[in-house]
Amino acid sequence: MKKDKEARRLNKAKISLMREPTFALWSGLLMMGNTELRGNVPTACTDGRNDYYGREFVKSLTDKQLSFVVLHETLHKAFRHLHVWRKLYDENPRLANMACDYVINLIIVDYDKQGKFVEPPDMILLDSKYAGMNTKQVYDLLKKNGGNGKGGGNFDDHDWDAAKDMTEEEQDKLTRDIDRAIRQGQIAAKRAGTGAGGMPRDLEELIQPQVNWKQELQEFIRSTCRGNDTSSWRRLNKRYLVQDIYLPTYVSERVEGAVVGVDTSRSISSELKAFMSELKALMESVNPEKLHLVYWDSAVAGHEVYGSESFDGLLATTQPKGGGGTDPSCVPQYLRDKNITPDCTIMLTDGYVPNWGDGWDAPVLWVICGNNRSYAPVGKTIHINNS
Repeated sequence: MKKDKEARRLNKAKISLMREPTFALWSGLLMMGNTELRGNVPTACTDGRNDYYGREFVKSLTDKQLSFVVLHETLHKAFRHLHVWRKLYDENPRLANMACDYVINLIIVDYDKQGKFVEPPDMILLDSKYAGMNTKQVYDLLKKNGGNGKGGGNFDDHDWDAAKDMTEEEQDKLTRDIDRAIRQGQIAAKRAGTGAGGMPRDLEELIQPQVNWKQELQEFIRSTCRGNDTSSWRRLNKRYLVQDIYLPTYVSERVEGAVVGVDTSRSISSELKAFMSELKALMESVNPEKLHLVYWDSAVAGHEVYGSESFDGLLATTQPKGGGGTDPSCVPQYLRDKNITPDCTIMLTDGYVPNWGDGWDAPVLWVICGNNRSYAPVGKTIHINNS
C-alpha cells in the first residue's frame, strides 16, 4: 500500500485501534489480510480476508469515522459473514448486506458508547431493536417488514463473489486464520485487563456458524467409504429373513472400512452417546466391511472390531477404556503397527490436545465436542452442538 496521506491515515487508524485496550480483542484480526486503497471502490469493501477502501471515501471521513469503518470491515471478517450467510445472499443480496451491517454496527457502538474513539458515519444502518440478534434473526425481521431499514444505508460493499470463488481448502485455512487471530486478541485483551473487550455476548458463540454436525458426519463417511457396491449371496440380508424373503447382503470391496478413534481422557459421555447412535445408523447405511473402534488417551487403550452383521449391537457391546493423558498421534501409529489402512478415520475428542498427530494415511475427520472451538491443522473439523 503506497504511503500517501490517505494510506497513512488508514495505517494510523489500525495501529491506534490495536493499541487501545478497549479494542484489544480485535488486534489479531486488524493485522489479518491486506489493506489497500482502490480507485474503483466507492466506499469500503472486504472479501472476508482483505479489506479495500476508496480514496475519496477515506478523504470524506473524520479520523473517528475512519476508525469505525476499519472496525466494521474487521468484524465482517471476524463473523465470516461472506461464507456463513451465503445462502441469505443468494436469496436476497440487499437484505443479507443490511442484516450483516446492522449486527456489527451495534456491536461497535456498544464498545465505545461515549464516542471517545470511534464515530459512526451518517449513512450507516443502526437500530437498537436488533441488539443481541444474529444476522439470520435480523434478516428474517427485515424480510417480514418488506426490507425497510432504519437509519442510513449500506456504506460498504461485501465481495460475496470473491468469497464464493475460494476453494474448500482456502476457506478452511481462512477459518483457522480467523480462529488464531481471535485467540491472539483474547490474549491481548487479557493483558490489557479488558477481558472480552466489552463484547456483550460470548465471542465464540457469535463467530461460529451453526452447522448440522450429523449431516457433516454423513457427508464425510459417504464420500470416503464406498460401501454397498457388491452383492453377495454368501451372507443373506437378515433384515428380510423374518419375512421369508431371501436377498443378498451388499458388501464393500474395500476390506478395512472405517476407523473411529474416541478420546477417553476427559468426560464426553453425553456427546459420546449422541455420536455413537449416529455412527451406528451410518455404518448400517454405508455398510463397510469393518469398523475399527479405537479408544485412546495417551495411548490406545481399547480396540474393538465390528463387521456388517454386528453393527446392530454396537451400542450395547462397546466398552470404552482409558482415561489418562491426551495424545491423538498414538492412533495413526497404532494403525500402522497393526497394518490397518482404513478408507477414513474419524476422531471424537474434546480438542484439548498438545498436538494433532501426523502420518494419517487416510482422510481424517475431527469431531470436537464441548465448548472448545479449535480447528485441527490436518483433515476436516466439525463441532458437536447437542443443543
